[in-house]
This record gives sequence, C-alpha cells and structure tokens, in this order.
Amino acid sequence: MRIADAAYAAEDIIESHIVDKIHLTRSKTAKIGSFFSCSRGPKDPTTLYHDVQNVIEEMDRIEKVAIETNAEKAVVLRDQRLRFVSSSTRKKSSVMMVFSDHVLHGIMEKLVAHEPRRQVIPITGMGGIGKTALAQTLYSKQVMKEHFDICAWATISEQHNTREILCELVSQATKKNKKQLSERSEEEIGLELYQYLWGKRFLIVMDDMWYIESWNEIQHFFPNNDNCSRIMVTTRQSQLSSQLNNHYSHQMEFLDEASSWFLLSKIVFGEERVPLDLERVGKEIAYNCRGLPLSVVVVGGILKNMEYTQECWESIRNNLTSIVNLDNDKYCLRLLKTSYDQLPLYLKPCFLYMGVFEEDDAISISTLVKLWVYDGFLKPTDGKRLETIGKEYLKDLVNRNLVLVDELGSTGNIKVVKIHDLLRDLSVSQAKKEGFYHVVGESSPQGIYSQRRVVIHKNTSKEKVIDDLKSMSHARSIICQYGKVPQFRNHALLRTIHVYKLSHVNSLLFQYVNLRHFAIEVSSMSLVFSSFTQLWNLQSLIVSCPHKSIAPAKIWKMPHLRHIEMDERRLILPDPPGDAVILENLVVLKGVHNFNCDEEIVKRIPNIKKLGIQYSGSKGMRHDDYYSLSNIKCLGKLESLDISCEYDFRGNDCLYELTFPQTLKSLTLEMKGDFEWKKMLGKISSLPLLEKFDLWSGCFGTGKWENFEGQFPSLKYMGLFSCHSLNHWTAEASSIFPRLEKLRIVNLDGLENIPFEIGYIPTLQKIWMVDCGESVLKCAKEIVEEQMDLQGDDLPFHVQVWLPLNKIKEMQILTGPNFEVVIIPNEGYVF
Repeated sequence: MRIADAAYAAEDIIESHIVDKIHLTRSKTAKIGSFFSCSRGPKDPTTLYHDVQNVIEEMDRIEKVAIETNAEKAVVLRDQRLRFVSSSTRKKSSVMMVFSDHVLHGIMEKLVAHEPRRQVIPITGMGGIGKTALAQTLYSKQVMKEHFDICAWATISEQHNTREILCELVSQATKKNKKQLSERSEEEIGLELYQYLWGKRFLIVMDDMWYIESWNEIQHFFPNNDNCSRIMVTTRQSQLSSQLNNHYSHQMEFLDEASSWFLLSKIVFGEERVPLDLERVGKEIAYNCRGLPLSVVVVGGILKNMEYTQECWESIRNNLTSIVNLDNDKYCLRLLKTSYDQLPLYLKPCFLYMGVFEEDDAISISTLVKLWVYDGFLKPTDGKRLETIGKEYLKDLVNRNLVLVDELGSTGNIKVVKIHDLLRDLSVSQAKKEGFYHVVGESSPQGIYSQRRVVIHKNTSKEKVIDDLKSMSHARSIICQYGKVPQFRNHALLRTIHVYKLSHVNSLLFQYVNLRHFAIEVSSMSLVFSSFTQLWNLQSLIVSCPHKSIAPAKIWKMPHLRHIEMDERRLILPDPPGDAVILENLVVLKGVHNFNCDEEIVKRIPNIKKLGIQYSGSKGMRHDDYYSLSNIKCLGKLESLDISCEYDFRGNDCLYELTFPQTLKSLTLEMKGDFEWKKMLGKISSLPLLEKFDLWSGCFGTGKWENFEGQFPSLKYMGLFSCHSLNHWTAEASSIFPRLEKLRIVNLDGLENIPFEIGYIPTLQKIWMVDCGESVLKCAKEIVEEQMDLQGDDLPFHVQVWLPLNKIKEMQILTGPNFEVVIIPNEGYVF
C-alpha cells in the first residue's frame, strides 16, 4: 500500500501539471478561465521538480524497507516455493458436484409427486454447501422440462427487490424482454405473472432466500392451480424451512471424506490418475476442507494451477490446517482468502474489481475487460492486444473457480460471468481493506478524500452521491451502471467515466481532459464533440445517442484511440485532414454511418480488428464504388465485420466484387433490395478462419443454395434471417460444415428443406428454427428421427422450433425427444 500511495502521488503531480496546462491554454483561447477549478495554471518547473523529488525520496525509503523485509522473509519464501505453471501446460478438468442418488431421487419424487396443491420444497444449508448446484441439477433434468409447462428461476439475495424478481420471472416465463416491463408497476407485473401461470403446471426456483418477507411479498403471485405446481427455495436460513413447508425440507449435508477426495481429485486431475506421491497429502487437504463443497472447489482451483509436487501441496495443507477451527461462513471466507493470497499479482486487482458489481449481477465480459484496460491493470505482453490479455486473465480466474461462467456466446466464448456470493464478499472486504475503491454512501477505513475509484450502486440517493463526490478530488474512475449521476466538479484527473447518464455534459466535459474511457448516454453528440479535442489521452468512446452525429476532423489526430462505438450506427466520420496521424492503437470502430473506406482511411486504421458500418440513403447519393468498400480486403488484421446496407442494388455490380480479408472470424451481412447472395457466398465460404456468419435478407435469384465439401472449414455458428427467396437448400457432398455447432434459421417462410447431411455433423449441438414453414420443420424432424435410429435417443444435438400462436397447434404434434416446439412470445423477442 505504501508503494501504491507513492505511485499515486507521482501520478497526481504529473497529471495535474498536464491538466492545468491544458486548462490554462483553453482558458486563454476561450477567455473563460475563471470557470475552471484548475485555473491557477501549471506549476513552475522548480515546484514541479521539488514535488517529484519528494516522491522519489519516498520510493527510495520504501525500497530500503523492502530489501530488509525480503532478507528477513527469504527462508519462508524458500520453504513455500509456490510456483505456478503456464496456462498452456495446465491440466484441464471439469468441475462437478457430488450428489448421491437417494438425495436426487428423494427431491425429484417430491417435485413430480401427484400432490395437487401447490407445494414449496425448501433446500437449506450454509453458504457454499451446494444448495444452488443441487437445485440447478434438478432444474435442468429433462423430466422436469417434460413434467412442467413452465420453468423459471429467480435469484433473491440478501437485498431482495420484489419488482426485479417479478420482472425476471415474467421474462423467463413469457420470453418477454425486460425492457418491455420497465414502465410498469410491481403490482401490474405480478398480475401478469399470476395470469400467465394460471391453469399451467409450473416449477419456480427461488434461489438464495434470506428472509421470510421475500416470500410473503411474492407468494400471492403464484396461483394454486391444484395441478401439482412446485416452488423450490434455497436458503442459508434453516429457520425459514418450517415457515415455507412445515412437513418437508431438505437439509444439505457436508461431504464425507471419500466424497470430498473424489470431488477434489476430479477438479484437479479430471479423468487422469492421481499420482501416488500426492494421494496422501491430497486426502488430508480434502479432509481439512471440512466437507464444504465450495471449499473443495476453490482449493482445487489453487492446486491445479500449481506444480504437482509434495512440497507445494504440503504448503497448502499446512495453510488450511491453521484455519480449520473457524466456524461456518467465517471459516469459508478465510479459506477463500487463501485463494486470493495465492493469485499472481497481476490477477489480484482483476479479482478485486469483481466487487464493483452488485450481488448476482450478470457481468458482460466486454464491459469488464474494457474497465480493466482503462484502469491500467493490464500490461502488453508478447505483442498481444490488451483486450486479449484481459480475456486470458478472466479465463484464468474462471479456471481457478473464482468466477463463474453464466453465458457463452454463439461460438463458445465466454460472454457473461457471475461471482459467487461468498467470493464477492471476499472481494468486497479485501478491496475495502486495501482502499481499492469506494462505494458511495459507505464508510471507508482510509477516508474518502484520496480514493481513486468511485462506485455508485443503484438506488443510491442523489444527496449521498453529491456529498461523497465533492470530497474526492483525486478520483480517477467513476463507475455507475444504473440511473443518472448528478453533476460533479473538481474531478479534472478523471480517467474513466462509465455511467448511464451524466447531467450537464455540455458544461462539464471539457474539464475532464485526462479521460481515457468515456461510456455514456447523451441526447446530442454535440455535447461531447464540442470539447472532444481537449481529451488528449482518450482511448475509448462508447456513446448511446438517438441522432446522427458528425465527428470533428480532429478525431484523426488522436493517436491513443483504441475503441470507438456508437449505437444504432449513427456516427459519421469526416475524411482525414492532411495532417492526420496513423491510429495504430484503434482496434474497434463500430456504429459508423456511410463509412468511406478509401485508401487514405485504410492507411489510418491499419490494426482495426472489429468494424461495424451501415450504408443508407436515396439513389443518386454518393456511393461510387459504394464508398470504396473494395478496400475492405486491405484491412489485414480485421477479425469481425458487420455491414448493413439499405441501398437498392439494381444496376450496381461493384459490391459483387467485394472480397474479404482472410483474417475474418466473424461476419454479419445485411443487404436490402435485390442483392444476389449467390455471387458472394462462394468467396465467403472459402474464408479459412470464419467461425461466425449471419446472413440477413438479400436474394437467392434461383431459389437454391448448394453447399460443397471444403466450404466453411472453421464455421461454428451460422444464422440465416429473412432470406424469403431461399426455397431449396442442398448439399452435393456428405461432409459439409465440418465444425458447425449451432444453426439458427429465422423467418425463412419459403424454405422447404435443409440438407439431411447436417444431421451427420459430429460437432452439431443445437438448431433453432423461428417462424419457418411446415415443410422445413418436417424436414428437420425427419433428420432428428433418422439420427435417433442411428445413434439412439441421446442425440448430441437438439432442435428447438419457435412458432406464433396461430401455427403452434398444428405443429405441436412434432414435439418429441430432441425436438421441441414452443410459442414465440412477442414480436420484440430477440432470437
């Protein structure tokens, strides 16, 4: 902490000098210097030198203490020698939980028993004992999906919010987007849930309930249909079980020694045999976890990232032995602290950052990694992008069982994560101890004056925000994912503003000349662009704005830019001026309208990885060579491309000559009018690295698409949307799409078939078919039946068909093993 304080002091001195100089220059130009909080001007060289020299002297003192401390602790460090192996040599294992058959069967009998009245099934036990895992195991079983008409899951948590719980249940039950419920009252949402559940047999899981009030506030929205509906509740509070059901509850038990060792060995070694020289100490470690599954999982995460030597394992065993007498959650938190202590230094701030998010938040990986990047946690290594390094760090935390995967993307990459309650508790307590960030409205052991990261949780009062922010002139990051943040002054050194709405952007933004990351919703981009060129260190600009906006030409003179994104593709980029620089750091450019991809622009963005662009306008507007799109092939590092075009293509052939860089991994194309796909699909299918492909609208002039062997060699996901002219989809060879995992077919009302060869793809996992015709649905059913005849009922892939209410009845007959027919809930649902 002394080292950090000295480093922060150096930052404050240098960055304050830069900011003051910029403000002074601007004030002279605009003649409004009196407005600035830093209008005193930059320090003179003598004062600046003196301040820096003081920091250097402090660092020298720290170094002297560190050398002495290192000498004293050398023996201890030599004894421990906890060496971590590289990620490339780590053994892979799948985390599993241990539940006996009689436990599973006992609860399943209660869930599916012919007891007409609505019943609550409580599962109780201490934190980390596996309540949620048991509920998930039961909830995901096929027999539950077949027995109940509706299944939905809501996490309650200690600080429960009845309205949010109801929104979650309605969203899952009806498949409505939560945004559709944003303007409705709690009672209205609850009434919709009640009406939707009425007459249906439902299974509701309410995970992590702390207080009976949570149940009392919501139970009347669950109708008693007398049709064997069930509500499964997990809770740490054993006294709640009798209030929920005075006849039955399941009390979780600790693992016995054999089960603990079985679970630990599977986490560390997977299916491989345990080395004999580690078995004895391994069993001792498993025993010292005292039967708590979470403890076993976390310790397993530590062990599998260490060298498999007795010396290393004995070090862990000795550390655990010293804390086995602590009770329940205190013991578990102390045990989890061991996993934090064993983290490499570069991962510790990344783990502490998880406490910024609220309990049970679903955390977007793209957002999380951006915040890590712009807070300076990630350092470039081996020529890798910082975002790539951040994703590697995240995978490391997942492998150590400190972060949980909540959702995977279409190609299998981690998309959303969560953090277990106890692990979040550890993150929060350790962050508070180290002064890592300050949560507005909470006390801080170090006080709030020098805090550098500010977290504003939802429902924080405006008064608390104003009161805390006015005392934090050294803040570098303000993170608020909910609501509107009041205006704040005296924050000229801010590097990160990640908020939903910030009031008075027009009068305040030009103060924040030190910004690196700016993510915000505004009514007009002019509020941002008016002072844009003063942001000398800006690296990331992510803006939600309802209107098209023209960026200032000086955007081409900002060499630090890494990420530019504007929703709904409303950003218009001017041509680069003659003195423009090469934006070597720019890797993401999304939301650009009528992007002119001429040679000059291509030279300015040589390292672009992700590009999202839209073209629109009436015929006769500038679209010679369609904005030079043929130069796309010159972007030699492009991995993700999204093009949406609303032009009429009749009589314009230049786009048919469009070729793509061989580096592409993700491609989304949306074309209007009479754009003929057949002329382009041959080139797309030969892209060697393409893993994700979405095709929207356009035209198949002959009504046919034929696939050949060798096409799409790396494709994992494909989506076909609203290609109404496609009638016949065939394959010439028996082997097509060799790596395809997921196929999505949406609104192809004219399609009559899909190739039978798709059923033979060994990697196939799922096919979604949304609002398609009867012929292609029956074809998909025949593919499933054919594969079941060959492979048995337990197919590796599953077909899910979504149909509107007026079609569902006649197609419901197709429902069967590995083939599911469900109702499209509403027009706003995103597939």
